[in-house]
Amino acid sequence: MNRTSIALFNNKGGVGKTTLTYHLAHMFRRLGLTVLAVDLDPQANLTSMCLDENEIEELWDNKSELIAQGAVSPALPGTGRVRNGQTIADAVRPILEGTGDVAPIEPAELQSGLWLLAGSLDLSRFEDKLSSEWFKTFAGDIAAIRTTTAFHRVVEQAAEGIGADIVLIDVGPNLGAINRAALIAADSVLMPLAADLFSLKGLSNLGPTLRAWRRDWQQLVLPRVPVGFSAPRAEMRPLGYVIMQPEMRLDRPVKAYERWLQRIPWVYSAAVLDEGTPKADDDRNRTATLRNYRSLMPLAHDARKPMFDLKAADGVLGSTQKYVQTCYREFRGLAEGVLARAEELGGG
Repeated sequence: MNRTSIALFNNKGGVGKTTLTYHLAHMFRRLGLTVLAVDLDPQANLTSMCLDENEIEELWDNKSELIAQGAVSPALPGTGRVRNGQTIADAVRPILEGTGDVAPIEPAELQSGLWLLAGSLDLSRFEDKLSSEWFKTFAGDIAAIRTTTAFHRVVEQAAEGIGADIVLIDVGPNLGAINRAALIAADSVLMPLAADLFSLKGLSNLGPTLRAWRRDWQQLVLPRVPVGFSAPRAEMRPLGYVIMQPEMRLDRPVKAYERWLQRIPWVYSAAVLDEGTPKADDDRNRTATLRNYRSLMPLAHDARKPMFDLKAADGVLGSTQKYVQTCYREFRGLAEGVLARAEELGGG
């Protein structure tokens, strides 16, 4: 397959977006693909799921400066998977500080066929720079275009370096400048949703915003990009949505859940696809419905592996083993469905 990039995004937080990204990355690897997971959320939640605290500390510590100052020894032990100064924030620091273009960074190899471009809380410093440069790109300002395409070029370089088949991009739950630069770098967008008012409101905001970003970039910026300069197409093709089932509570009856669930196809069709209201039973844009696996998450966190890879040695006993098998089937079906949709839309 041709390489494709997918951003997982919802304007509403707390729907399990990062957990979904993490598990899809592992499932795509299980399906034989080389996967690059990219953490473009300044909260760095995906990074914290993939790496332990010692590895994250090693990534985030600016040892090169400390070594130059004689404050630490250059012989500090490492984990072998990560290297100091190899986060997205490190890659864009020269642009932020006005000292040059993006710096080359190497992704961390999590396991054979699965790599991570790690995030950092320092990435939040890039927000204002991206925001101020956006409208300058419309006039063909080369420095502004270089800034706005920074994520695209960092990800492109890393993906080519490892021969990635698929790139998964995790972003924060907002419509700010960092997310805009991240999303225009994506071939397609997969939207995890909860069946509630907040997810529907997020959809109604998200759809028009994505269309506006796509239109502005393709019509106003791309014609002004210099020949030979790598810039994204800002396709952001909607891949559909994934329903993340909640843990049912007494204060949230099933009828309320079903009511919001029935409204999702309508809002998605009108707000995201800019199409007419679908028929009541038209749910063709739902990629999957994933049940709540909250009982497996603590075990997966402790074992530092996906829920569907948990074994008896990880504490999965009795009926829970069948739950793990169900989890595997659901995520495999989701991954295969996403690949099929990406290929159908021209991204595979």
